[in-house]
Amino acid sequence: MVKIHKEGRHLLLILLFTLILINGALFILSTSIVLPIVICALSVITFIFFTYFFRISNRILIADDNYVIAPADGTIVVIEPVMEDVFFHEQRMQVSIFMSVFNVHANWYPIPGKILHVSHQNGRKMAAYLPKSSSENERSSVIIEASNGQQILVRQVAGALARRIVTYAKEGALAKRNQQLGFIKFGSRVDLFLPMDAEILTELHEETIGNETVIAKLKNQSAED
Repeated sequence: MVKIHKEGRHLLLILLFTLILINGALFILSTSIVLPIVICALSVITFIFFTYFFRISNRILIADDNYVIAPADGTIVVIEPVMEDVFFHEQRMQVSIFMSVFNVHANWYPIPGKILHVSHQNGRKMAAYLPKSSSENERSSVIIEASNGQQILVRQVAGALARRIVTYAKEGALAKRNQQLGFIKFGSRVDLFLPMDAEILTELHEETIGNETVIAKLKNQSAED
């Protein structure tokens, strides 16, 4: 069932009230009927767009703890080994999902486990699909330790239109399947930094569905697969 995400309810109420006031004033004060009709049509389109942007559906997934699930709707724009020198200081496999303004912008935990680190860094507002946005844009970083002992980094990255990154994760808490990690308002991206031995199960340019698409499988540290 599709509903309005909690991050958008207050904004939509303010927007609705503002648009009603503007259109009411125009219909009362305007000497022409054309301008109020045009503004009214634009107001309806604007409200429909923002309502569509903040939509969210109930997504329930049952999966093995070693499977890394897409944290966001969007398109895979990066699958490559990189040197992650902020937290792990080692090579990691980076998988990045770009979210356009037409995607659902809620973010889910990609794996269940213990949340070891949460931090927020201010930064630039360059386009989220650019490679440097991961290290130079405003971003929030969350490190999760999976049940097999491996750690992954999830990074919410603001884009050119993003104005707020919301992160629900708390250090020491448990990340659970089907639980939301946060929300990014307007265009943005989410990066995953996985162990190099993770089995990548997605492809470049593949469309992802948050909390549904399988991204990778972590190596089982305690037993042979």
